[in-house]
Amino acid sequence: MGIAKAATLIKAVRDERGADTCITLDAGDTIQGTPLAYYYAKIEPITQGSKHPMAQAMNLVGYDAAALGNHEFNYGLDTLRTWESQLNFPLLSANSVDWTTGKPVFKPYIIKTIKLPGEKAIKVGVLGLVTPGVAIWDKANVEGKVTFPGIVEQAKVFVPRLKAAGADLVVVSVHSGMDASSSYGDALPYPENAASLLAEQVPDIDAILVGHAHQEIPERFVTNAKTGKQVLLSEPYYWGMRVTVMDLDVQKIRGQWQVVTSHATLLNSNTAPEDDQIAAVVRGAHEKVRGYVNSVIGTSLAEMPAATSCWEDTAAIDFINHVQADAVRQALVGTADEGKPVLSIAAPFNREAAIPAGEMSVKDVAGLYIYDNTLLGVVLTGTQIKDYLEWSARYFKQVGSTPVTAADLTKAVTPTAPTGTPDYNYDIMGGLKDELSYDIDVAQPAGSRITNLRYKGSDIDLAGEFVIAINNYRQGGGGGFPHVSDAPVVYNRQVEIRQLLIDYVTAKAVIDPNDFASKDWKLVVGTTPLTVIP
Repeated sequence: MGIAKAATLIKAVRDERGADTCITLDAGDTIQGTPLAYYYAKIEPITQGSKHPMAQAMNLVGYDAAALGNHEFNYGLDTLRTWESQLNFPLLSANSVDWTTGKPVFKPYIIKTIKLPGEKAIKVGVLGLVTPGVAIWDKANVEGKVTFPGIVEQAKVFVPRLKAAGADLVVVSVHSGMDASSSYGDALPYPENAASLLAEQVPDIDAILVGHAHQEIPERFVTNAKTGKQVLLSEPYYWGMRVTVMDLDVQKIRGQWQVVTSHATLLNSNTAPEDDQIAAVVRGAHEKVRGYVNSVIGTSLAEMPAATSCWEDTAAIDFINHVQADAVRQALVGTADEGKPVLSIAAPFNREAAIPAGEMSVKDVAGLYIYDNTLLGVVLTGTQIKDYLEWSARYFKQVGSTPVTAADLTKAVTPTAPTGTPDYNYDIMGGLKDELSYDIDVAQPAGSRITNLRYKGSDIDLAGEFVIAINNYRQGGGGGFPHVSDAPVVYNRQVEIRQLLIDYVTAKAVIDPNDFASKDWKLVVGTTPLTVIP
């Protein structure tokens, strides 16, 4: 994956199609989400004179434009503007507008002229749009400065302007998911994911490059409701794993260029070698960041292995839950939800992970949380918490005696997991200031296993409301867990959980598992604790 491999594919397409007839676009989220991006925002910030390696690489590839993604705003407007100044191409965002005037604060569009021998030139308008969720997720960075109207609403303003300016074709690079949905519910009057709505509701768009949802969608057509025209959409996964190639075949009809057929394919970056020039220009930065990843950021007073986390309460998972819950708790101070108890869920992603006793590196902490999930806070009742835990407990096979081997206990086959429930779909829930405890009776059938569910030493209040720190994958429906996808969202700043863990260790310097580790849940057969043989 990555830009060095993607560059090889881009150059191959230019060679095949003719570079003069190609336009190269990006759909955003470029300066956040990797150790390299974090390093040049926080450790050696570009605002203090460093050259961002992604600017160097993208300039060398020769992009024509890039839409802003929501994560471009994560490190503040100063970092974003500095990065913009280092690029040889424009950042586009028609719906990032000034708080007071309502005018775009970034270039909304460009018009690219494609010259053909002996023919009238084709003018291609490229419009950039970003998900309005930036207003929620990066409120601290944009409030009072930039606001974010809806994608469809703003496109209805700017597509006609592009046509009036002479654009024969219109291509949109939109940082928004394909299908209409919002992780923030009705907190904003505009949907987070609106690419299909854009195609359906705004006339005169020929093709849409889609980003944000990390889906692999080679080609989709949506019929525009007004014109009946088929609009081409494609989403090329994420992290440079794929390159979308959109072919727009045009003919001159009544003196005007029009798309008569269109098609999209995805190229797999894993099939391509790295481009030597790109690799060379970022090699120094890459090695510098490797050094950072291996750097010591703190000390643990005890080892915290994750090897047995799938069947027993471990300090490793308690650590994740503690950091997540504490982040949500702090964010709720001063809000209407401040008084609600805060709980957290975490899954045993990596049985090989282990926080060592002694020095802790960035790599040690990152190994415990191997996915790029972000943190949310949702509200569940006590009854819904029990339902959630029952769903999680489907991970275990039904057994009637103790001891049992881990292989005979875990990764149960279910209707939604016909090859076995993966470790990452077993969620462990814990409290922050007060204990949440429960037993899982694996002698019982799935759906009837949670017993002795207690909070603060008493039976949980089934009608009471609790804030649950949860990752975006789970809240978005990953794993099919009940209640969370439509639960009220009270926290969503698009902060990566992995980075939260790293920042926590860095700030604390010394990590004492006794500060957060406790034995709050256990597996039982009836009333007998279950012994598991690894």
